[in-house]
Amino acid sequence: RVFLRAINQYADMLNKKFLDQANFELQLWNNYFHLAVAFLTQESLQLENFSSTKRAKILNKYGDMRRQIGFEIRDMWYNLGQHKIKFIPEMVGPILEMTLIPETELRKATIPIFFDMMQCEFHSTRSFQRFENEIITKLDHEVEGGRGDEQYKVLFDKILLEHCRKHKYLAKSGETFVKLVVRLMERLLDYRTIMHDENKENRMSCTVNVL
Repeated sequence: RVFLRAINQYADMLNKKFLDQANFELQLWNNYFHLAVAFLTQESLQLENFSSTKRAKILNKYGDMRRQIGFEIRDMWYNLGQHKIKFIPEMVGPILEMTLIPETELRKATIPIFFDMMQCEFHSTRSFQRFENEIITKLDHEVEGGRGDEQYKVLFDKILLEHCRKHKYLAKSGETFVKLVVRLMERLLDYRTIMHDENKENRMSCTVNVL
């Protein structure tokens, strides 16, 4: 809780002193996002790994601090305005790590950042190729590392499709991208499940699907 308060103080100062065009500090903002995501993903806050009694005690006393800092990260991202493009694609990995935390409200609040990144890169370059490449690379790494689940796949699909379909220029390319990522996620989750299967044919078939 002490660290959370400190990070929030840091965020206030960034918004007040280092956001406008004349005083914007890329490295400071970068540090903020990496620090906040590291806080959110640390082992000691992953409540689903605790017994129900310990989980209830922590929630009762502190609430889910991951959700608190996650909402703060989301707001800080949107505060960036015209500076957002400077954080793409480097910030895709940390944001992905955050959205993969198995907390439904946090996921619902933060997955839309991906659409914002797509939109931002599209306005700058008329495509979102760098964002797309980065999320595919990082997703592969994260799922192999044990993160991600069926619920995440469903939420990712639903939230991003809704946003893309409302956008004049991203409707078609956005839908193609979402379907591609969801299909990849399916393959990666299957592969992760079957990796320890004794049956070599099953493992080979899953590997071929991923490739």
